[in-house]
Amino acid sequence: MDDQYLDAFIRESEEAITELNNSLLALESDPEDEEAMESIFRTAHTLKGNFGAMGFEDASDLAHAIEDLLDEMREDNMEVTPEVMDMIFAGVDQIEVIVGEIEEHGESTTDTDEMVAEIRGVLEDGPEAAGGDGSDTAGDDAAEVDDHTAESAGEDASEPADDDADDDTDVTVDTSVFADATVDADEAYHVRVEIGDSNMLGVDGMLAVEAVADTFGLLAAEPPRAKIEDGEYEGGFDLLVDAPDTDVLRGSLNSVSKIDAFAVEHVDEFADDDDGGTDSGETAASTDSSVDEIKSVRVDVDRLDELHGQVEQLVTSRIKLRRAVADGDMDAAGENLNELDKISANLQNTVMDMRLIPLKKVVGKFPRLVRDLARELDKEVDFRIEGEDIELDRTILTEISDPLMHILRNSVDHGIEPPEERERKGKPREGTVELRATRERDHVIIEVEDDGAGLDVADIREQALEQDVRTEEELERMEEGEIYDLAFHPGLSTKEEVTDTSGRGVGMDVVHDTVTQLDGSVSVDSEPGEGTTVSLRLPVTMAIVKVLFVQVGDEQYGVPIKNIDEISQMNGTKLVNGEQVIEHNDDIYPIVDIAEAFDVPDAKTNGDGMLVRIRESERQVALKCDAVTQQEEVVVKPLEGILSGTPGLSGTAVLGDGNIVHILDVVTL
Repeated sequence: MDDQYLDAFIRESEEAITELNNSLLALESDPEDEEAMESIFRTAHTLKGNFGAMGFEDASDLAHAIEDLLDEMREDNMEVTPEVMDMIFAGVDQIEVIVGEIEEHGESTTDTDEMVAEIRGVLEDGPEAAGGDGSDTAGDDAAEVDDHTAESAGEDASEPADDDADDDTDVTVDTSVFADATVDADEAYHVRVEIGDSNMLGVDGMLAVEAVADTFGLLAAEPPRAKIEDGEYEGGFDLLVDAPDTDVLRGSLNSVSKIDAFAVEHVDEFADDDDGGTDSGETAASTDSSVDEIKSVRVDVDRLDELHGQVEQLVTSRIKLRRAVADGDMDAAGENLNELDKISANLQNTVMDMRLIPLKKVVGKFPRLVRDLARELDKEVDFRIEGEDIELDRTILTEISDPLMHILRNSVDHGIEPPEERERKGKPREGTVELRATRERDHVIIEVEDDGAGLDVADIREQALEQDVRTEEELERMEEGEIYDLAFHPGLSTKEEVTDTSGRGVGMDVVHDTVTQLDGSVSVDSEPGEGTTVSLRLPVTMAIVKVLFVQVGDEQYGVPIKNIDEISQMNGTKLVNGEQVIEHNDDIYPIVDIAEAFDVPDAKTNGDGMLVRIRESERQVALKCDAVTQQEEVVVKPLEGILSGTPGLSGTAVLGDGNIVHILDVVTL
């Protein structure tokens, strides 16, 4: 099969699946929405035709069954119930899995017969065949799972589980799964978890894994945690857990309603390979987590014509330059070089613009995520998106997908209270989660705001003290905003207590690290009882940056031009509380000496030198250096490995002469 046609088919299918999910959500919230119904039917019909045309008959049969069910709903022959919608969503999920398999292997091995039979059964027998008459609630479903869990342990559902709950099930532990694991744990247990029948394997798996990870140390998972949370497993999965003893572990597992059955086995030996393991569940999650890379962009024809015209100019200018050099006409060569400089700048801007992709390419999948999670948690959530047409560089969009997903999960799972609790507090039963994006010059601000329980400063202080994240004296000097930002500290975010008290614990350090590596920043603002807002500030693009080079001793540093407001001589400085400052428009700007910040030898210290005043919107400071040299556009490479996240540095750039220059991050300097 022609790879070009296959790739076009995959991209079109991915967009259709996202559109189908969002239209289904609109129909579920308003069964009378004719526009949503028409969009759903049209998209499902397109998917059926595309699968058939490409020869994927199983997927075409599934899409055809979904189309027939939707047609019955469109003709008012079938009621729109939560159970029927769950079945349709499950069918769409299976189609998405098939598309992923086709992209990776060129074919699909997913068997759609069972799903097609279920859908056809609903067409023949009515909505009751989808799991009830429409009166069941998510809470009833959870109760049924609880009963089944207890029964699988050989007990009556009304009685507590005993220590040998797993011994009476048919679940067995495959000891070879973690045979090569290298871990540092006091008591390690291999847990085999069976989820059983589920229309939402990803959500159920996520809730089961988080319940274990929040209580114990999650050492490893097979398949990896990210795949479990995406529903990429069959029936169950294996976890390697650091627990105090088997009784505590079994009791905790029995309390998770999403777990159908489980088995526990103590692990006595591990591999000796020092490089084979991970230290924590969060490390394993961050290592194994992968984002679907955005592999295609749509480009307007006018922009392509513009690019073609610039390439023509480039070729013409190159010929003229070569002729001028051959004739020894240096004046003409100089003019041609200036012309080449302008053309290459325009070419650069055009190409960078072509890499910009609307935010909806990523956030388009989030309404379905929020819907599934809210339904599983028996919560009512109104999810809103604003600014989805704001554009970001393709690389940045790919990287922020997982952090945004994690923030949204926290908002729904830990932020929004259950409907009954919200009513007791005088709030509407339905909570609100809003994702907003706005453009500010060369940056995009993405905010995730919920009207849930909020964060408790006192509890965060207490946990920070208990875990030696900060001393009592340091905490006393910190503002509320700085206290909230402690949620990003890895020592705080991997503990159960922080999740219980702050509602924003697990994994927020990964969010912080990812955003920082993109030369961005993240912050938290919260009002106890009113809600929480997580803000991400990201550059629109990060490949090429215009910088001002400053000299400090024998070292050279780059300061992004977009951050600079003014350059001046080292005059008019004052001492306030023993610190050097300058005054500008009645505002005080503290002076940050780059030489002191990076311990640069032989820098001027007697008042000579230059001041680079930073824009107030970035940070109200002025940088002291020995001299300002030149401006130049450079390709900035983010710091990696142990240098990643170094305060004051955003990356490095290689100059034309081969020298490496550090690029300053004025916010963290």
